[in-house]
Amino acid sequence: MKKDIKDLPGGSETILLVDDNDAVWDVLIESLQGLGYSVILAENGLDAVEIYKGNPNEIDLVILDMIMPKMGGHNAFFELKASDPDVKVLLISGYVSEKEVNDILNEGAKGFLSKPCRINIIADELRRILDEQ
Repeated sequence: MKKDIKDLPGGSETILLVDDNDAVWDVLIESLQGLGYSVILAENGLDAVEIYKGNPNEIDLVILDMIMPKMGGHNAFFELKASDPDVKVLLISGYVSEKEVNDILNEGAKGFLSKPCRINIIADELRRILDEQ
C-alpha cells in the first residue's frame, strides 16, 4: 500500500539539496517542501560549500550527490566538514564505489542512499539523521 506524502515523517528544518540533475531537483524539492522542509538548491559541490558557509547555523542537513561537475560530493563533503565538523550529510548517488561511500561514512557522513530512491525512504532517513543528538 502506497503511503500518501502527508503520512510520511516531515519537519520544519532547512535542507541543502546538492545535485546537478534537474529532474531530481523537481521531484525532491516538491516532495521535501510537501513534508514541511525549507529547501535550498546547489547545482554542484562548489556552490554547496559557498552556500553552506554563507548561511552559518541555518542549514540543518545536506543531501549530497556524489557525481557532479566543478566539485564532486567527495571533495564537497570534506570542505563542508572542514567548515563545520558537526555538518549532517546524507549521501545520495546512483554511481559511486562502495569504497568511496565507506570512506566518507567513516569520516562522519550520516547515511547513504542509492538512486533512484523512494520519497518514503528519504523521509525516514532525514528524520533519523535530524533527530540524532
